[in-house]
Amino acid sequence: MGLTARSAVEISAARLQRGIAARWREWGELAVQAPLFFAAMVSVFTTIGIVAVLLVEALPFFQEVSLKDFLLDTQWTPLFAQKHFGIMPLVAGTFLTSAVALALAMPVGMLSAVYLSEYASPRVRAVLKPALELLAGVPTVVYGYFALLTVTPLLQRIIPDLETFNALSAGLTMGVMIIPLISSLSEDALYAVPSSLREAAYALGATRLEVAVRVVIPAALSGIAASFILAASRAVGETMIVAIAAGQRPTLTLDPRRAIETMTAYIVQVSLGDTPHGTLEFHTIFAVGLVLFLITLVLNLIAIRIIERYREVYR
Repeated sequence: MGLTARSAVEISAARLQRGIAARWREWGELAVQAPLFFAAMVSVFTTIGIVAVLLVEALPFFQEVSLKDFLLDTQWTPLFAQKHFGIMPLVAGTFLTSAVALALAMPVGMLSAVYLSEYASPRVRAVLKPALELLAGVPTVVYGYFALLTVTPLLQRIIPDLETFNALSAGLTMGVMIIPLISSLSEDALYAVPSSLREAAYALGATRLEVAVRVVIPAALSGIAASFILAASRAVGETMIVAIAAGQRPTLTLDPRRAIETMTAYIVQVSLGDTPHGTLEFHTIFAVGLVLFLITLVLNLIAIRIIERYREVYR
């Protein structure tokens, strides 16, 4: 009986120790989860704060300017004596420069990614990829002056009627800037395709080009599409290049040879401090910022949808 009682006491003590150890593990997990959850929520609350500021500050603008005039009027002259508040010229300028940038960056970035992933040797890849990504580290103000002082004079030799400030040189320079974004993300997506797919295609007699075009690219299409959409969002939100090289003329045009003004360039123009705080003209920057936020939000939602769709197809 004594041994039995002692064994029961020992079993109870062991269970108690295990219970205490389990509680300590739970508390340790909670102690780790709390800062991780806080870090994750910082971005959420930051986004909520940005949206709240945009809505609150844009409300006085929409109390005086109708949504119809804001969206459909073809003139944007809030700083002139004869005021018009149609955002179409700014939207057109933004999409014009972004289209020029993507027309350059998408093929060049995609071809660079295919070469680095499928053709380059490990030594060449180790040199070229960091060198290409250095372009992403160049300050955008440097790109802006490069577009104005170098790209525009070169283009004027080919296009004599090209204006000094124009959408073409700003868009091309912006395209060079976002090439590393497309190239790096697409190359990572291509490189992540299992080697077994390549080996199976080679076993069937496919060439390296056929493997890249018909096997690897379709398998990595979700990552490639996401890189294109993210690059488009980056182009839409670019500020300094278009502010320096594209001009500040809010004209509704699709001619890249002409001076235009983008949404971000207008925000910079008003934010310089010449416009009195609290006036209708000052609140225009928040209305424009709200539209810019909605555009980038839609682009990111499209990217998420594309990724989900192609994951379902190739799952």
